[in-house]
Amino acid sequence: MIRKILWFTVFTLVSAYLLIAVTAFNRIPAGEVCRDMVLIIKDSVYTGFITKEEIVSILEKKEMYPVGRTLASIHTRAIEELLSKHSLINKVECYKTPSGKLCIEVSQRIPILRIMSAGGGNYYIDDRGEEMPLDSKCVAHLPIVTGKVEKSFAMRDLYKFGVFLQQDKFWNAQIEQINVLPNSTVELIPRVGNHIVYLGRLTGFEEKLERVKIFYRKGLNRVGWNKYSRINVEFDNQIICTKRE
Repeated sequence: MIRKILWFTVFTLVSAYLLIAVTAFNRIPAGEVCRDMVLIIKDSVYTGFITKEEIVSILEKKEMYPVGRTLASIHTRAIEELLSKHSLINKVECYKTPSGKLCIEVSQRIPILRIMSAGGGNYYIDDRGEEMPLDSKCVAHLPIVTGKVEKSFAMRDLYKFGVFLQQDKFWNAQIEQINVLPNSTVELIPRVGNHIVYLGRLTGFEEKLERVKIFYRKGLNRVGWNKYSRINVEFDNQIICTKRE
């Protein structure tokens, strides 16, 4: 019993000490002025979407630019809410440091497909399955989706396909264009090889593309990448090729 009381007392004292130490370390002196704003842009492969200059401009227009102001007068939550309204920003975290800086961490919205529908739709789809406007200054090389693209089909079926392409290194590099036919079947135009890959419905596209990859390795690498004009993997366990005339 005494041992338990001693253990509880020591635990309480250590916890209290750590709490006081952390609080003291993070305490910002009264009147401390913000010396700098540090912008951390996540997903650095897509840098160029959001820049420090753009963030500074947004904050200056709303008279919320922090440098030169007292840290006590800077409301981090208000800055987060303001920047989160930007069409390219997914999430914002803003905090002050004991060294007198304001840090802003930005998670960007990442486009995965560019839709150019024959019906007039022209937009990006991001990695959350949401529409992004064309003024997004996208610098990434994305697969372009053409043909008769209904918005519901794009946001559901094509979004899932786009996520797969983004995560698969081989197919992300190989697929240049996705063409949607009037009956919602799909054909792919690759970057390498003068042929079309006809998937048919997008159902089971992972298995279909795996068959194509094997055919690339065991077939086209031997007979040449321009031998066929069309590779059809619509049906299970089949590859139907059309020779080039």
